[in-house]
Amino acid sequence: MKAKAGKAKAKHSNSSKRGAKKTARGAVEGMKIVNPHAGGIDCGAEEHYMAVSPQSVEPGEPFVRCFSAFTEGLDASVEWLKACGITTVAIESTGVYWIALCQKLEAAGIQVFLVNARHVRHVPGRKTDVKDCQWLQRLHSFGLLSASFRPEDAICRLRSLERHRLNLTWTAGAEIQHMQKALQQMNLHLHHVVSDITGLSGLRIIDAILAGQRDAVQLTKLRDYRVCKSTVAQMQAALVGDYRPEHLFVLGQNLQAYRFYQARIQECDVQIESHLQQLAQRFESSSALPAKLPEPEVHNDAQAQNPQPAKRKVKRKPQANEPKIDLADYLRRICGVDLTQVIGLNVLSVLLIVSEIGVDMSKWRSAKAFSAWLGLCPRNKISGRKVLDTRTCKVINRVATTLRLAAQSVGRTDTALGIFYRRKRAHLGPAKATTATARKLACLVYHLLKYKDQYREPDPTTYQLKVEKAILARIQKQAAALGYKLLPTALVPA
Repeated sequence: MKAKAGKAKAKHSNSSKRGAKKTARGAVEGMKIVNPHAGGIDCGAEEHYMAVSPQSVEPGEPFVRCFSAFTEGLDASVEWLKACGITTVAIESTGVYWIALCQKLEAAGIQVFLVNARHVRHVPGRKTDVKDCQWLQRLHSFGLLSASFRPEDAICRLRSLERHRLNLTWTAGAEIQHMQKALQQMNLHLHHVVSDITGLSGLRIIDAILAGQRDAVQLTKLRDYRVCKSTVAQMQAALVGDYRPEHLFVLGQNLQAYRFYQARIQECDVQIESHLQQLAQRFESSSALPAKLPEPEVHNDAQAQNPQPAKRKVKRKPQANEPKIDLADYLRRICGVDLTQVIGLNVLSVLLIVSEIGVDMSKWRSAKAFSAWLGLCPRNKISGRKVLDTRTCKVINRVATTLRLAAQSVGRTDTALGIFYRRKRAHLGPAKATTATARKLACLVYHLLKYKDQYREPDPTTYQLKVEKAILARIQKQAAALGYKLLPTALVPA
């Protein structure tokens, strides 16, 4: 009896599932078609499955076809879509397999919707490539899919160069670690007495060691006394070690690899400069920006009576990973505003931001939407009027990572943003304070790129007084709720 009851229950559950699928299918079929000439593509490493509506093909012809991922197959798939009258397609972003096909489709004049795979993973039915492309076509025809952000082609080219440069920088950093390990195995503590072993002093000493010099006194003479803070005795003690031939061989090869990657980084910088020059000329011709942006006018009467010179960022020596070519002028001409004036942003940060998102802020409706896209604002997961979760979304975005790093450096400055960071860190912790400050920086970048306003650093004293005033108002409100009244210390009798 129990077994029969179990079978009956399973049969009832299966029938209810079938009924739910029929209801969902009927609800979808009753919706209004927004994109009648829509297609769906499921990309793969070796083949792509494409689906169109049955009305787009001749009777008896298949409306789902599979094409090879080779160039010949991509050309054949584009011709088939054009023959079916397809004007827009939805592609599931799978790895980098979609890039070549997307470029072919855009060149043919077909609008491409790059869809996040997370948004279409809960569709009913079995999970196959044929079903996936059909579901993409159906959902896209009803206008239920939103396209992911993808910058224009010129920015995509700059993005490829910038990401390649970042990979070269990481690889060169790994070679530095290997050199430090080889020196440590020989008990040479060069990285303890020199701040950077790849600086002028460090490289001169390493070259002398590989050339056969073993005298610590002679090696110490190669240091730059203006930079090295360690004493001569400390350096001589650190450069006495066990010069084993196998470790010297490893050190030499790592040094050669480091210099090889540094040369590739310089070649990449030349390509980036050439591309930035083309972009700057195009943006200047399209927007008719002046060669040099004028200084902002002072509209405040108090500031007009007591003019104060605007605080400018101190020019510092470029670090090892920064480009030796001056790219600040090209970035200013492309952006229409100098983003390096923002506290925490340098040339590399601005270059990464421009290469990832471009300068067209019309893709996002507001600064809040831009911050949400970066994953820098809390989300509200609410069910039954109860907040279940307010944590930020886990978004892997290079711009968000750059702004978080900039926020940490901002927290060590005596600026308004630095005061904001330290105030948030006091009651939220360093992680949430970093996210909150990064969101402030994201809003600044959005407004500067959209409205082309010159950045002026807020007065930290004025901001501190504003914060104290808000704290005092909150405390007075709490005291009034408890039946008390706060008085200044000077009015309180002794």
